[in-house]
Amino acid sequence: MLDNGKQLLVIGYLCCFMVFYPSAFTDILKMGSQNYGHPSFKSQSSSRAPKGSSTALAAVAIQDHMMQNLSLVDPFKKPLQRFPPAKKPTKAAKAVVDTGRSKKLLKNAKKPVEEKEYVLDPKPKPLSLAQKMGIVDAPEQPLSEVQWASVKDQSNKRDDSIQPCAICKEDFGLHQQVLLSCSHVFHRNCLQAFERFTGRKTCPMCRKQAYQTRVIHEGATYHRHHCATRIQACWRGYVVRTWYKKLRETVPPKDPKLRQKFYEAKLQAITDRLVRSYDMRVEEFLSQIDRSVADSRSVFNSLDSSSLLRAITEEQWDEIQYKAVERCEKDCPICIMPLGNISEGNAEIDSPRQGKRVTVLLSCTHVFHLCCLEAFEELSLGVQKICPVCRGGYQKRVQDL
Repeated sequence: MLDNGKQLLVIGYLCCFMVFYPSAFTDILKMGSQNYGHPSFKSQSSSRAPKGSSTALAAVAIQDHMMQNLSLVDPFKKPLQRFPPAKKPTKAAKAVVDTGRSKKLLKNAKKPVEEKEYVLDPKPKPLSLAQKMGIVDAPEQPLSEVQWASVKDQSNKRDDSIQPCAICKEDFGLHQQVLLSCSHVFHRNCLQAFERFTGRKTCPMCRKQAYQTRVIHEGATYHRHHCATRIQACWRGYVVRTWYKKLRETVPPKDPKLRQKFYEAKLQAITDRLVRSYDMRVEEFLSQIDRSVADSRSVFNSLDSSSLLRAITEEQWDEIQYKAVERCEKDCPICIMPLGNISEGNAEIDSPRQGKRVTVLLSCTHVFHLCCLEAFEELSLGVQKICPVCRGGYQKRVQDL
């Protein structure tokens, strides 16, 4: 290897050589790359370090490496986004007559595209001549499919996709899942947020730097299987519960108490069906009752009026008085004061004032004080006079003193 001063001197000479003789510079570069790929050159480089002409070749390789890494683009300027031209919407014409083409399309329908795994890291640049010669350290090469498969197997053995994400502590579900080259698994959004927060690219679990990322779908597959299992379990439980309820409704149990409840429920269900089958017109039924009550009242009123118009004979008054005596009523039902001796036909009472009140006998065999009955008749609102006790029409007769 050359000293720093010699390297700068060689680089300066090479820059001048490249400016004045560009075609010769490209020829030397191609020759060096071809010689480096030759097996004899590899055996020689392994046995001894480059000398003489190899020094110039190494200087050219270093210059080529520096020119490849040199970028004149403004890092703060955002690249222009070029969007594809918008496609014109096409209207699907509907056939008036069913030609059967839709059925053929359904048969030839494309199957759903399977989710494929892909690497998120951009492809690295091809190695320069200096990196191939070992003068400059080459970057880490991307993992092959076999290596990614082994890394994925290590993650699946630990059940990382089944467990929640180590950053947000939530299940992966249908969100994008990222597998690192260190076999750890995270949400893609969580990992990107972690990188923005820390400002460097390190694994949140093992702190490995400069890792490679690959999108996998193990968590989404497990989530779909888990959801399908739960749906099937719920559906099977519903089917079994429905079958069991129908069995309980048709087959009576052997326990006497449960058998009694079973037949009670059956009888109740039959009664409910019968009640629902009938046409229950409650308002019409009540109106019929009101009409029948009104007709009955009109009949009774006619009978009372006819009985009031008919005169009562002395014999009938004697019978009425006899019935009143049989009840042994000694007080007036209105004022609750003692009556006279009805059987003797007078109205004598025993009171502190030694006063006497006239009694009256009604055709309904009830006896009152005359003053009490007259007061009741004055206070009554109806046109027809009714007995205060039996509420029927009457004829009255004042008892002789």
